[in-house]
Amino acid sequence: MDVTLDQARTLIHACRTVVDGAATRLAADSAREGLVDVELMDREQVLAYDLSSVASQVTAAEEMLAYGAEGELETLLTVAFAGDVAAGIAARMQGREAAWGVEDEWLGDAIVQFRAARSAELLDDIGDRVLADANLPRHLPDDLDMARQTFREYADDKVRPVAEQVHRNDEDIPDEIISGLAEMGMFGLSIPEQFGGFAQGESEDDFMSMVVVTEELSRGSLGVAGSLITRPEIVGRALVKGGTPEQQAKWLPQIAAGELMCGVAVTEPDYGSDVAGLKVSARRDGDFYIVNGVKTWCTFGGRANLLGLLARTGSAGDKHRGLSLFVVEKPAFAGHQFTHDGEHGGRMEARAIGTIGYRGMHSFEISFDGYRVPAQNLVGGEEKLNKGFYLQMDAFANGRLQTAARALGLMQAAFEDAVVYANARHVFGVPLASYQLTRAKLARMAFLIAACRRFAYRSAQLLGAGEGQLEASMVKSFSCLAAEWVTREAQQIHGGMGYAEEYAVSRYFVDARVLSIFEGADETLALRVIIRRLLEQALATG
Repeated sequence: MDVTLDQARTLIHACRTVVDGAATRLAADSAREGLVDVELMDREQVLAYDLSSVASQVTAAEEMLAYGAEGELETLLTVAFAGDVAAGIAARMQGREAAWGVEDEWLGDAIVQFRAARSAELLDDIGDRVLADANLPRHLPDDLDMARQTFREYADDKVRPVAEQVHRNDEDIPDEIISGLAEMGMFGLSIPEQFGGFAQGESEDDFMSMVVVTEELSRGSLGVAGSLITRPEIVGRALVKGGTPEQQAKWLPQIAAGELMCGVAVTEPDYGSDVAGLKVSARRDGDFYIVNGVKTWCTFGGRANLLGLLARTGSAGDKHRGLSLFVVEKPAFAGHQFTHDGEHGGRMEARAIGTIGYRGMHSFEISFDGYRVPAQNLVGGEEKLNKGFYLQMDAFANGRLQTAARALGLMQAAFEDAVVYANARHVFGVPLASYQLTRAKLARMAFLIAACRRFAYRSAQLLGAGEGQLEASMVKSFSCLAAEWVTREAQQIHGGMGYAEEYAVSRYFVDARVLSIFEGADETLALRVIIRRLLEQALATG
């Protein structure tokens, strides 16, 4: 059918007008002395959450416009996504128009473009095209596409063959996977060249490489390979940003070489995304800090040689200003539990938390009992005492982008499997792919993946330029929720076989469920990061 990029542009403009208007109204009602007051904002949490979500989608749609100019399929995907975003906004606003500050006919003259973008014929056309080829155009530079192909082949040859066994038996990641990726230089992607890595120093290429590699490894398996780069990324960036020269020289080369695996010990049983409330303490005692308390959801904490530990060195009243970041050295342990008596005194005891998916890395609860950490392991030394929150949060922004890339890998894997099954399966004597509803589902998968990917690429460019903190949070929120839908519908297309463990699509579905929980729960990300920044921007420009 005849669709144009102008249709998408008109629709997206209408959506942006609604988002900006609602943000301006909510900002005015949430302001106290010219600043956003969270208590006032929380009186309208339903609106704030919905506005955060649709703002993320509208921003992704705006980034899709350049993609839509690249070719015919790209145009179709962009127009269909614009229609989907507009429909989503309409659904969220229905019955709540006054809160959004809009009238019933908010689309105005754009209703014609809306109908075209929502047509079943458009979805049918896209569905036909992706049934022929599930590998959507990426438009990457040659060097990045070569890296993507290299890691894709590794994921197909080495990761996928062991993914089901690791998932079903909740086994450890095979050592040969880790050593193979170390040989390929994966652990050095965010480590500067002077320390044995490949990073050029917060450049666009560094972040783009991370996104591309993470997607391909997650396509092979989220638990076996897709998250291996995340912890070295978080710990490595904290050391690059705030570590002393001695700390950087000691740990960064070994992290880059894959000789030291990393874990992150931040979350506590009563404090997840509310990092400012952390209670695990680190008390100075001569040349050591004595650590007491319990950390939870410490992914890869058993196999890790280094733990990035965020602990309270100030008083509880100091909140985030009383936290410091330490590198805790420990032996690597296999399996689901371990006990370790520290070299300098004290003990840590740990057990893996059973999970429905995301298996292989194991997420540990770790108890520290008088565990003595050398004072020289305080990241940044005494100069960075009580400043660990800022080092950690800066690294977590990169982790959110990386989580979006992991969601992309899962979506792509589920999408490819759904296309293969739809082409092969016959229902009532005809191919499953011949049904319009099947093609419509595949079309929506395609434009969601394309939009998330384009938004992730743009966020990587912004982070490389020293910006993009808001966009990284937005793309994380949008992509993780999209991954839940894509993997569910891919499973549904498989019918009864989608519920059988012998098909990988059942694993994709349970793996995807973790994405909107970790690296910032979606509700916290929406209500404490995204919407707050949007309201601050509205106040600044209003």
